[in-house]
Amino acid sequence: MPVYFFEEDIRFSLEVEEKTREWVENVIEKENRVIGDLNFIFCSDEHLHQINLQYLNHDTFTDIITFDNSEKVEEVSGDIFISIDRVKANAEELGLPFNQELHRVIIHGVLHLIGYNDKTEQEQQQMREKEDACLSLR
Repeated sequence: MPVYFFEEDIRFSLEVEEKTREWVENVIEKENRVIGDLNFIFCSDEHLHQINLQYLNHDTFTDIITFDNSEKVEEVSGDIFISIDRVKANAEELGLPFNQELHRVIIHGVLHLIGYNDKTEQEQQQMREKEDACLSLR
């Protein structure tokens, strides 16, 4: 199985790991990509903040950081770090169920590895539309 789930400095596990794995693989296949090794690492705000400082020189909290390890254009491989603290806070702020926000963040990272960006307003809109389309496949 090329999709793996880990916890770094917290205790966390997905409720339906196999279903999430199949969903991620399906999204990658629908984007005409092949899956390599894809690691989801669930961690705390503080852990992700330290990664943000060390590797990106950003002194901010974030819900996700994605590192692309793909060796070929058509391959989707990488490490996706997700702050469970931040996902919980965002879900509360948005009035959404935790799992809905977690799935959005998971697929957001996958879409980055596929090649979608979110720097400009137009890219953000496209990313949100892709996230919604992918969430509807779940």
